[in-house]
Amino acid sequence: AVMGEVFARVILGVQKPAVALLNVGTEEGKGGEVVKTAAAMLRDSDLSIDFQGFVEGTDVTEGVADVVVTDGFTGNVALKIAEGTAAMFTSALKEAIQGGGLRAKLGYLVARPAFQVLKDKFDPRRYNGAMFLGLSGVVVKSHGGTDAVGFASAIGVAVDLVRKRTNERIIDEMR
Repeated sequence: AVMGEVFARVILGVQKPAVALLNVGTEEGKGGEVVKTAAAMLRDSDLSIDFQGFVEGTDVTEGVADVVVTDGFTGNVALKIAEGTAAMFTSALKEAIQGGGLRAKLGYLVARPAFQVLKDKFDPRRYNGAMFLGLSGVVVKSHGGTDAVGFASAIGVAVDLVRKRTNERIIDEMR
């Protein structure tokens, strides 16, 4: 939570990031002991984190929190589901346009600039590179199936982490 909060402030420029824990519900009694204990630790700490409590999977894309903390397994499952949903939606949209006759194809031509904006905004290559925060050095893991654009994005993330002294700032925040 601390590392994510510092990352959001230093790298993303969020003034006072809202931090939450991913859980099966937002109610205090829900979730496993690890998540409940983590929430209690964050609530009871003297850290200057804006801890919001629990968020559900549907809250992740709604902007309820700037930093969503989870374990690696659950986070990876959530990420893969989001990627799969986007791919499914894109495929269904293409089928609808191709099978929708002349009106659908004309509608696509009119809306093509908006579709390009969406495609660019949600291009996973732009966000390639998972930061391994909390290590002695800078580690950015690139997606195995990326191309040169995605790999360059991951390198850009690493450069930002070094340039903005993210590791040093995290250490300072935790003292």
